[in-house]
Amino acid sequence: MKIKILAILILTCAALMTSGYASDINNGRKIYQQNCSICHGANGNSTVANAANFKRGEGLFQSDESLLRRIQNGQRACPAYRGILTEQKIFD
Repeated sequence: MKIKILAILILTCAALMTSGYASDINNGRKIYQQNCSICHGANGNSTVANAANFKRGEGLFQSDESLLRRIQNGQRACPAYRGILTEQKIFD
């Protein structure tokens, strides 16, 4: 009985932890086009000096949490999106 309760508790916690980070690629595409493509390009080729070129993978090889903080706080040519985009929109 205790093992079943523990298993249910672990599965519930795991579901709650991952559900907040599940991304919506269609929503993400819209958010990127509205907020990011002006500097990073519609296809990831940067159009502004010092903006990461995503086509070459610049700035992408980090954990989700690191990317979240970077987008929230801004860096180099990128403005801070804290208070503009929610965490969920950034993950999308």
